[in-house]
Amino acid sequence: MTRRPEENHVDLSVSSEDDGDSTVITVGGEVDVYTASVLREQLDQQIGAGRRHLVLDLRGVAFMDSTGLGVLVGRLKLIRMRGGTMRLVCNSERILKVFAITGLDKVFQIFDSVEAAQGGVA
Repeated sequence: MTRRPEENHVDLSVSSEDDGDSTVITVGGEVDVYTASVLREQLDQQIGAGRRHLVLDLRGVAFMDSTGLGVLVGRLKLIRMRGGTMRLVCNSERILKVFAITGLDKVFQIFDSVEAAQGGVA
């Protein structure tokens, strides 16, 4: 497994780790109108490099606004068009509530752990 720090923004950190068939992207900090472009660029790089199975570990995310949600929805559509998957890992009630209120908990597969997401077991 190789671990690469991709980007460190003042309020956002994004790193990726190739783990067999999937790439785990660990996100920390705040995903909002100011930082969402950093996340979008990192996801685009992974998708552009041919990575088809992404696991986004959002357990370190303290805040996410509609811009961040938009990035996730857009990249989910893109990776699905390429025959891939994007699964989320989140255990923060605050962030899970955002997904529930918007109905996106029905769109995304959300897991408690990276291992569960990689196995696809909800």
